[in-house]
Amino acid sequence: MKIKEILGALEEFAPLALQDGYDNAGLQIGLAKDADATGALLCLDVTEDVVDEAVRMGCNLIVSHHPLLFRPVKSITGNDYIGRTIMKAIQEGVAIYSAHTNLDSAYEGVNYKIAEKLGLQNLAWLSSKGNYVRNGEQVSAGEGVIGDLPEPMSAEDFMQVVKNTFGVDSLRVNVADKKVVSRVALCGGAGAFLISQAVSSGADAFLTGEIGYHRFFGYEHNILLLELGHFESERYTMEILHDIIARKAPALPVHFTKIETNPIKNI
Repeated sequence: MKIKEILGALEEFAPLALQDGYDNAGLQIGLAKDADATGALLCLDVTEDVVDEAVRMGCNLIVSHHPLLFRPVKSITGNDYIGRTIMKAIQEGVAIYSAHTNLDSAYEGVNYKIAEKLGLQNLAWLSSKGNYVRNGEQVSAGEGVIGDLPEPMSAEDFMQVVKNTFGVDSLRVNVADKKVVSRVALCGGAGAFLISQAVSSGADAFLTGEIGYHRFFGYEHNILLLELGHFESERYTMEILHDIIARKAPALPVHFTKIETNPIKNI
């Protein structure tokens, strides 16, 4: 299986045209035109340790959610982790591909996966991006999703479900009037820009990775806000990437990274 065929499957699922204007999804490093794939390593973030892990596992392709090359790189000197990672990947012949906001916006992408983990039903986009073609069929794209819990539950019980589902000990929440949660809106990563859409869509709660101090103000009578952590909110993204690649290349070794790349520690 050629690397380019795997990347084609990823872009069939989540076309690069869906990415936001500030983003840099796609092939980051590597000449993938004619290279055969020996294995794929999946991660949220690419670091030097992740490249070393790929080499140890015999993988010449890393597929990440967050782009290694996100901001402009003016020099590659080895004085920062990005430069060192670039040099190591090139030296070791490891291609790096990222599916970022295009995967967030794709049907059954990052936000649908979060909703699936929470058991939400009757899903709809908070903000539509129109339709695109996948495998010959029209599917929808958008930002954030909203859905219904199978049964209403207390706000306290819902917060515990979130903590259990995403493996966290605590959440940052606002002091809200909402005592019962039935309808939930969410967005992986930094989704605070969708709070107003969540309110207007009738959500009882809005879950995202990052909100920020000032954005917590003013919603105490409208909606329960839950800040999960950016990494934590997207931790199941690798499952999506795995399924796409496994369908295209069932014999290809595909691994989840064992490297903890979350730069934020709770102590």
